[in-house]
Amino acid sequence: MDDFSKEVAERVNAIEDNNELWQIADSFMRETTVPKYSYNFSWLDRPIIQYPQDIVAMQELIWRVKPDLIIETGIAHGGSLIFSASMLALLDMCDAIKSGATISPGKSERKVLGIDIDIRAHNRAAIEAHPMQSRIQMIQGSSIAPEVVEEVKGIAKNYDRVLVCLDSNHTHAHVLSELEAYAQLTSLDSYCVVFDTLVEDMPANMYPNRPWGPGDNPKTAVWEYLKSHPEFEIDKSIQNKLLITVAPDGYLKRIS
Repeated sequence: MDDFSKEVAERVNAIEDNNELWQIADSFMRETTVPKYSYNFSWLDRPIIQYPQDIVAMQELIWRVKPDLIIETGIAHGGSLIFSASMLALLDMCDAIKSGATISPGKSERKVLGIDIDIRAHNRAAIEAHPMQSRIQMIQGSSIAPEVVEEVKGIAKNYDRVLVCLDSNHTHAHVLSELEAYAQLTSLDSYCVVFDTLVEDMPANMYPNRPWGPGDNPKTAVWEYLKSHPEFEIDKSIQNKLLITVAPDGYLKRIS
């Protein structure tokens, strides 16, 4: 596996300078955004609204980081919460097998915390009825409201390894506020993943009914945040590997 991993790293590094390949990837992203390609997928029967490539990337990160808590802003249909919960369940199962302990579904301390300003009743009901529900806690409220931020911090202090995913309102101001509130909760060598940074690279008329667009979006917020937060760096190897991703410059690794 060491040789294979080295070969993967060499291929990924080579992609960064492959302009033709990037042009093809950019074209695919542009052509699939309006038809809502990302809405075609589900995880364990809940719509996840992500590109498959980013789902695979998150699987790799969760397995590598082995977080005790995953914080997610933006819930929608709950597919991402179910995905994260199922990955944490898999981690617990593997830990139990290694230690020879009895596997007790739903008894693990590993949890997913989701925050959304509007958790629709039918989505909440579906999430709470799902087999993964015991691992999921939801907070309804603005992710940048002081009382919500304090509640999340109070929960996070009980966990050693934290991974953060930001995927709610995509304006520059909102995402920057989320980064200031939650990125600090990210554990060393873990990640704060900022989704939909690709808005910066899309045509200005791509989001006519949204308050975000080029110049005002998650990527511009990431760039601004990193100016004063050297404890994070963009892990370019992830976007180079994926090519197809909604989060270019959005996979932030905590390095100090």
